[in-house]
Amino acid sequence: MEVDRLAELEAENARLRLQNQALTDELEAIKRRFFGRSSEKTDQPAQPQLFDEIETPQAQPPEAQIAVGSHTRRGGGRKPLPTHLEREEILLDIPEEQKRCACGNDLVRIGEEVSEKLEIIPARFVVKRYVRPKYACHHCEGSADEDRPAVRIASMPPAIIERGIATPTLLAFIIVNKYVDSMPLARQELSFARLGVELPRQRMADWIIAVGEAATPVVEQLLIDLRAGPVLLADETTVQVLGEEERNNTSKSFMWVGYGGAPQRPVVYYRYATGRATSEAAALIGGFSGYLQTDGFEAYDRLVRERDDLIHVGCWAHARRKFFDAKGNSKKAGAADEAIAMIAKLYQAERELADLHDAEAFLTQRRERVQPVLEQMKSWLEKKALHVPPQTALGKAVSYTIGQWDKLVRYLEHPDLTPDTNRVENKIRPFVIGRKNWLFSGSPRGANTTAGVYSLIETAKANGIDPYRYMRTLIGRLPTATTTADYRALLPSKISLD
Repeated sequence: MEVDRLAELEAENARLRLQNQALTDELEAIKRRFFGRSSEKTDQPAQPQLFDEIETPQAQPPEAQIAVGSHTRRGGGRKPLPTHLEREEILLDIPEEQKRCACGNDLVRIGEEVSEKLEIIPARFVVKRYVRPKYACHHCEGSADEDRPAVRIASMPPAIIERGIATPTLLAFIIVNKYVDSMPLARQELSFARLGVELPRQRMADWIIAVGEAATPVVEQLLIDLRAGPVLLADETTVQVLGEEERNNTSKSFMWVGYGGAPQRPVVYYRYATGRATSEAAALIGGFSGYLQTDGFEAYDRLVRERDDLIHVGCWAHARRKFFDAKGNSKKAGAADEAIAMIAKLYQAERELADLHDAEAFLTQRRERVQPVLEQMKSWLEKKALHVPPQTALGKAVSYTIGQWDKLVRYLEHPDLTPDTNRVENKIRPFVIGRKNWLFSGSPRGANTTAGVYSLIETAKANGIDPYRYMRTLIGRLPTATTTADYRALLPSKISLD
């Protein structure tokens, strides 16, 4: 009996140790989430910045070398101001009486020194007055020309908001403030009031919805291009939407994001949905056929199992994140560090081969570089799986990576694939930052507008286009667009900016 009791206590002790380790891992992850740095880089300086940057003096950049004739001289550390900025010349000359030498001769101008300082002109409103003369005939009062109106007047330029006061420049300014600079309409209302103009937030919200709905045909063309590429990345994040039918205002909705299209003309597409089911993933993917790269969310797995034209690719960043969580706050190198180091070699190969533009050569060399690392890691994972308790953070990281292995190594098959889904996650980040400021969408209609506007703006940014210039041009041309060709000409990758 004593032997049985001892064995029972030893088993209970082992179970409690595992439970304690699992709870310790969870506690470390929570502490790091709230109090630690979010970056997964391991080469951070030992002492983080303790104060706000406005209070901390920054080291000046190294002095530049300026060529003067046949030699160089040390210049200031500042970079020259951009050449595209408007210049206003201010002449600072000496008094006329000082331009004469004591010898009696006039001084001769032998050169000049130029100093440039940066000035800003705060935003200002300008009222555009459209004056349209009216014409009428005093003799027949229009009876001689029945095909034309008796009083003739020029038409107003076509606009998205007819009889409204907003011009394309104002609409683009408001939209970019909200969706690029994450400034809620309530703050914009106060900012405009300081400039002496009253623009209620509800009126601005109505304007944005009108722009979003007018741009719907362009957004639909974005979706077509998103699905036309060889690779599509997908991810999703939460959003709170008020006024959803048969749902509480506290219910959690989702913004699905896709990144794809032609490699040189990337497309970013946002889609609002009330759920996170496989059907919503299918609605985003649509008729796409090719490589679908996602995280380990089960909805994508179910979707791929239902279709034979999708090749599922995993994300090494998510696997690395789990090992990073398992590492905890320990400064001692452990098993998690070994995994992180092996994953780092995969990214090192990507960086060193980035300038290789021949697709076949890139694929061959990448495979040669990383295949030995992958074989080493697969062997390492299988050994760890035999000894590491699955309840611990390290055990969960090992299990996740083994379970995702076939998808994780599939990025080696296509040159447009990378080891992770960071390209689409980076496009979720602007939305998340905006969401922290404006908190929620006021209605499903507003959420759909948000999805469309973000699609246009983030696609413009992905194609190297200034979002304000793009939105200003788009809003100015949308009223005259009627055909599919017209709307395709307004895509960020095709538009000629005003």
